[in-house]
Amino acid sequence: MENNVLDVKKLSKKFGSPPNEFIALDNVSFSIKDGEILGLLGPNGAGKTTTIQMLLGVMDPSFGEINYFGKNFKKNREETLKKINFSSTYISLPWSLTVSEILEIFARLYEIPDRKRRVEKLLNDFEIESLKKKQFYMLSAGEKTRLLLTKAFLNYPRIILLDEPTASLDVEIAVKVRKFLKIQQREYKVSMLFTSHNMSEVEEMCDRVIILNHGKIIAEDTPENLANTISDTEVELLIKKDAQKAIALFKKIEIPFEQDRFSFKIIIDEKRVAEFLILLAEEKIGYEEISINKSDLEDYFMQTIERNNYNV
Repeated sequence: MENNVLDVKKLSKKFGSPPNEFIALDNVSFSIKDGEILGLLGPNGAGKTTTIQMLLGVMDPSFGEINYFGKNFKKNREETLKKINFSSTYISLPWSLTVSEILEIFARLYEIPDRKRRVEKLLNDFEIESLKKKQFYMLSAGEKTRLLLTKAFLNYPRIILLDEPTASLDVEIAVKVRKFLKIQQREYKVSMLFTSHNMSEVEEMCDRVIILNHGKIIAEDTPENLANTISDTEVELLIKKDAQKAIALFKKIEIPFEQDRFSFKIIIDEKRVAEFLILLAEEKIGYEEISINKSDLEDYFMQTIERNNYNV
């Protein structure tokens, strides 16, 4: 538990009662270290939102324990909430209030020292200074997301729960937001629980990930280690002149392939790629283009969820 900002032990949430009981979260345990970004992944209905709601104290667990900073959340709720925060693309704020009014209210609630300077800094960080007099309902989806992130960092949180933090942002702003989050992690040791359906973003941002499905953790490791458990590699070849020779060879050595005119896609074990290319050279089969794509976190995620659903 030492150096953990969050410890979750055997967390469970049940709705209803037998025989119509629904288990949204089933005996889930995990931790987040000081300054760590932990990805919380899973398909819709896996239990991510239920987990976050219990971590925020919005919903009580049926069983289990939540400890922030080595202290029981339920017993130290007020003290804990001053040190954590939350942002989600899917929540709203008072529609008729302006951006300045919203941030002033939250800065007062969090008792932020020198709140004007803090608000101005974050407005600048998220590039929404020009929106200060705009009412919330007038903001675009991306502007609302950046305002919610601004609100979430007001109280200098030690841990922040981020639910799809870049889902409504254009590419340029999403890059800037990820850069900001990395700076918060590196310079201020801010810990984060990070949910996203963008697997490349998860690979970039997260030190470690856990995958939920049907309320249970089915995988946990670094994004790189999880992706490396899949040995399959996709080789794409553009073969024009020797297309028929290539087809004959693939059938002879019994390598499954997909063909779209002169484009060939082959799934092969990573360790056999060099051997395969040597064989093409030996058979004097030339190719105009080649692309070798190693399996990534998204491949692992899809395969793991599919396998888990099959075994349920």
